[in-house]
Amino acid sequence: MTEESTIHASAVLIGPKAALIRGPAGSGKSQLVWALLSTLPFARLVADDRAYVEACAGRLLVRPAPALAGMLEIRGLGIKRLAYEGVAAVGLVVDLAAEDAARHPAEGAEKTVISGVSLPRLAVAAGMPAQALVLAFLKASPAGI
Repeated sequence: MTEESTIHASAVLIGPKAALIRGPAGSGKSQLVWALLSTLPFARLVADDRAYVEACAGRLLVRPAPALAGMLEIRGLGIKRLAYEGVAAVGLVVDLAAEDAARHPAEGAEKTVISGVSLPRLAVAAGMPAQALVLAFLKASPAGI
């Protein structure tokens, strides 16, 4: 059985799995996607601004909203068309401007559940360097995401 919903989020495939990036409008979701695409050799756009998520066989899949597939809004440059992946399994959730972000995350804050699927979570405080934190998470994770 699958459960699918649309969420306000962006996603970037990093190696075999995607980082699902959530946050309020203006928090830097698209900017983080662009930074990751620009610095990681095996990164590819999945979705920007709106994403479809679906629980399937114990994994959370993410797809772009059809009307926005392959488009990324880069503040100051406008909307750019990029190559994209049509679907990816989520391996990390990044919450930008997270109110519960802390120097030492509270127990349980490093996980989140979306559509019944438990996933690693990185809470990033407003104004913190999200790209650096994601790269540190990737480097510290033995299997990546």
